[in-house]
Amino acid sequence: MGFRFTTRPGHPMFADLPWERPLAGWASDRIVSPVRGISRHVVRFVAYGPDVYALKELPDHLAEREYRLLRELDERSVPVVEAVGVATGRRTADGAPLDDVLITRHLQYSLPYRALFSRSGLSDLWEPLLDALAELLARAHLAGFFWGDCSLSNALFRRDAGALAAWLVDAETGELHGTLSNGQRGHDLQIAEMNVAGELLDIVAMRRADGDRALADDDPRLDPAAVADDLRCRYDALWDELTADEVIGGGEEWRVAERIRRLNDLGFDVDELELLDDPASAGGHVLRLTTRVVEPGHHRRRLLQLTGLDVQENQARRLLNDILAYRAYLEVRGGAPVTEHVGALRWLVEVFEPTLAAVPAELRAKLEDAEIFHQILEHRWFMSERAGTDVGTAAAVADYLEGVLPSAPDERTVLAVPEADDLPPDPA
Repeated sequence: MGFRFTTRPGHPMFADLPWERPLAGWASDRIVSPVRGISRHVVRFVAYGPDVYALKELPDHLAEREYRLLRELDERSVPVVEAVGVATGRRTADGAPLDDVLITRHLQYSLPYRALFSRSGLSDLWEPLLDALAELLARAHLAGFFWGDCSLSNALFRRDAGALAAWLVDAETGELHGTLSNGQRGHDLQIAEMNVAGELLDIVAMRRADGDRALADDDPRLDPAAVADDLRCRYDALWDELTADEVIGGGEEWRVAERIRRLNDLGFDVDELELLDDPASAGGHVLRLTTRVVEPGHHRRRLLQLTGLDVQENQARRLLNDILAYRAYLEVRGGAPVTEHVGALRWLVEVFEPTLAAVPAELRAKLEDAEIFHQILEHRWFMSERAGTDVGTAAAVADYLEGVLPSAPDERTVLAVPEADDLPPDPA
């Protein structure tokens, strides 16, 4: 079979790329070098306008398999990078066969874990990183996906209002099922523990090579076994919250709504619920839930409905709280109730949009709009705490734009400084 290229609509055709050459030998003005994780395969990144795409070379029809897996995971609402296309049947100008190529869209404002640790202290990010990875693995398992190689390297992370959100990047070792057994989940979690422990050793070596003397040998955060146990504990706690049966005593039916609310707060929905008679307690019931993965989460859906803003879950929760506070302010000032929809629209027009409009164009793309707004709210809180009084949004914006945002790294697409051995050879 000859060269065949499959691509989804809304993306470039990639016809100007040198498909007749191995990726390692590509030379093109479109090649860029984002900060990236470790890959066992050759990967090149190409830019078409503001969009960056990752091209990964895979043997034995694995590219087409992973393309289909990523699309199916997306349909099952697992956070994954967008599968854009796949090239098969490639040959050199002399007719020699070449490996297939998978194309995915680079996730804007995302960073591999190594880049995160090169920019911030270990204590600032280690717990959010483990929480994000544990949640991603739980979402994959709920969707029936056995990952087979869960690791920090195979995920990308985006800031989410003080937390981190994780996206699955590499699915080539995965298997998709209707549901997973406890044995399959346990095996997948064991793989994740081993991988993360090994990556922790890499982080320690990297930081020590950079002269970071703050890394003490007796720091429990640097114990691979302890960190692996920590990941398992976070996963197990989340999985229990999502799936465990709960005994509801007589007259405690309100706990059903409370359990559903907790799941919504975690970004999950309940597909079905059953209340079964509990033979061990008179008049009691056993609550059994069928939890499903949803994307966006509960707060994301609510914010999108109220304002049209599509942001991440923690960002949405933060913005909804600000809308609530502004609505209360409007009611006090006006002496009359303000509906939720009216309050949200006035907040959007009178608070959110003017705040972002104050950000200079050359700084606006450093972070997502919702993350900039969240950081301004945080900055206002810290300034007000120091001053002993509310300093107001205008003062917080001015101080943030002068002293914080200009020095923040640009995270839309972070380009690495190419090293000599990373540069493709000159075309023959």
